[in-house]
Amino acid sequence: MILDEEIKAQLAQYLQMMEGDVLLKVSAGSDEASRNMLDLVNELAAMSPRIKVQKARLERTPSFSVNRPGEDTGITFAGVPLGHEFTSLVLALLQVSGRPPKLDQRVIDQIKNIKGEYHFETYVSLTCQNCPVVVQALNVMSVLNPNITHTMIDGAAFKEEAESKGIMAVPSIFLNGEFFESGRMEVEEILAKIGSAPDKSEFENKDPFDVLVVGGGPAGASAAIYAARKGIRTGIVAERFGGQILETLGIENYIGVKYTEGPKLAANLEEHVKQYDVDIMNLQHAKRLEKKDMIEVELENGAVLKSKTVILALGARWRNIGVPGEAEFKNKGVAYCPHCDGPLFAGKHVAVIGGGNSGVEAAIDLAGVVKHVTVIEFMPELKADGVLLERLYSLPNVTIIKNAQTKEITGTDKVNGITYIDRGTGKEHHIELEGVFVQIGLVPNTEWLGDTVERTPRGEIVVDKLGATSVPGVFAAGDCTNSAYKQIIISMGSGATAALGAFDYLIREAKTDQAVHN
Repeated sequence: MILDEEIKAQLAQYLQMMEGDVLLKVSAGSDEASRNMLDLVNELAAMSPRIKVQKARLERTPSFSVNRPGEDTGITFAGVPLGHEFTSLVLALLQVSGRPPKLDQRVIDQIKNIKGEYHFETYVSLTCQNCPVVVQALNVMSVLNPNITHTMIDGAAFKEEAESKGIMAVPSIFLNGEFFESGRMEVEEILAKIGSAPDKSEFENKDPFDVLVVGGGPAGASAAIYAARKGIRTGIVAERFGGQILETLGIENYIGVKYTEGPKLAANLEEHVKQYDVDIMNLQHAKRLEKKDMIEVELENGAVLKSKTVILALGARWRNIGVPGEAEFKNKGVAYCPHCDGPLFAGKHVAVIGGGNSGVEAAIDLAGVVKHVTVIEFMPELKADGVLLERLYSLPNVTIIKNAQTKEITGTDKVNGITYIDRGTGKEHHIELEGVFVQIGLVPNTEWLGDTVERTPRGEIVVDKLGATSVPGVFAAGDCTNSAYKQIIISMGSGATAALGAFDYLIREAKTDQAVHN
């Protein structure tokens, strides 16, 4: 039995939502993965009379395709889609059966209007929280457009195939046999990359906003909700709704919720924002901010949005170590997400650069998967919490090197080692290994602002107790500011503060205008 009783009870409720019959075409061998796959599809068939199983010869073994009777929909799972990919399987069953996907009609029309043949393949890890986003996006595109097909490939089940293509990061997407992209991608991001994105004409005739939020992470979502609840015209421009938390697996310090995961919290934030009259402009990049009669925000597509106030909730991203080899070997041994990419390094020697909480947590996670982990810390002592250090020092396959400056990540077509300098002796050392995980903190996404608003030498936007910046009418919140601590709950609070500050600013400006006219 592949599925436990609790999962089967939940699954039974979803399978009742199927609207038509589904045929699973199965290509299986005699190996353990094939046996597990057969057990899974047979359990599914036993749970719903709408699911039938048929033997077939597919491109990969073990694999199975999800089809309507008499029609190939182009969705294939190579491997056993459990772990984070189990949801992808359930959604594929529902959508192939006729259940409509939860997409805006505009996006559905874009997918249906795509011309040409698009055969996608996505290499995944079943422990990767970002992979299902890509798999589900490409699956739904396959359901809606007969010219599109998609195969999910478990990198662990097809290890030799993945290694032959040099895949060292997931999700890795191939289109028509050629590398397409690596990393988390929403449907609209995929559409944009294949040339089916909305242009600036969709933004040109928007009325000015009272509050325009730039950023869709916890701070931005909180700011948009608080602004919209005041009954004022609110818009939100987000490069990717959810922001940094999309890269976070376990969250245990979000007060009132014992445990959640980043992608789930991001989805909850987006759903909450959509409960209000907020104009959401997702997958849009801001490139210029200028204060005129109103505040203008120019997007990379050329559109200019105007607003009486703006809240910058730009968030932060993983900081690069900035040494030779890092950029050259990104996704070729250099990685930033241990949860996503760790399984690809099973049985190998890797390094983690960084001895703070994120670095030590990464080392602990990786130690359970890889052969050996070397932690490299610049300072004389590790900076992580005591409970994490206690766990780290207890692991037999971890080496800790302190007071070390990383000089270079070496390799040819992929990473083969790391060179560091002992800061105490000045001596240079080299370690042979096959992967490097960079975990040295965050950098705010504020470069595009230039000197428009006051920033610290670290690039953080300087704000006062109301979230106001040096530019009247422009507020900021979250990890992009000079707040003392970078935490989800603090970002949410600062987003609310900035929205209330912006509302107070609007009221005062309105009173000033009224006094002038009187």
